[in-house]
Amino acid sequence: MEQARNDVIIEELTRAYWLELEATLNYLAISVDLDGIRAEEIKKSLAADIQTEITHAQELAARIKEIGGQVPGSFGFKPEQASLQPPDDSTDLIGVIHGVIEAENSAIDQYNKIIRLCDGIDYVTQDLCIKLLADEETHRREFRGFLKEFEKD
Repeated sequence: MEQARNDVIIEELTRAYWLELEATLNYLAISVDLDGIRAEEIKKSLAADIQTEITHAQELAARIKEIGGQVPGSFGFKPEQASLQPPDDSTDLIGVIHGVIEAENSAIDQYNKIIRLCDGIDYVTQDLCIKLLADEETHRREFRGFLKEFEKD
C-alpha cells in the first residue's frame, strides 16, 4: 500500500478510535447521571453500549497497529462531542437522545469516509469499518425510536 495513503487511513482510523473512546466516557457519565423513571431504558441502553464502544476502540487500535501505525495515549485526545456531554438537567432526556444521535451520526460519517478511502486498497480495514458501521446504525435506530416516543408526549 502506498505510504501516503496508508498514513491517511491510519489518521482516519485514529479519529474513529477517539470517537469511540469519547462516546464511552460520555455514555458512562450519562448512564449514571440521568434521573427519573422515564430515563431507565435510556440508561440501560447506554450502559450496555459502553462495552460495545470499548470493543470498537480495541478493534480500531489493533488495526492501526497492524497497518504500521501507533495507537495514541491520552495526550493525543481532543474532545469533540459537545452535544453528548451529560446535561446540567439530569432529566433532559430529549437532549441526551439528540446528543446520542449526533454522536452516532459522526461515527457513521467517519466509518463511511474510511470505507470509501479503503475501497480497492485495504479490504481488511474496509471490512472492519463496514462491521462497525452496522453497529452504529443499529444504535442510532434505537435512539431514533426513543426520540419518536418522547416527542409524542
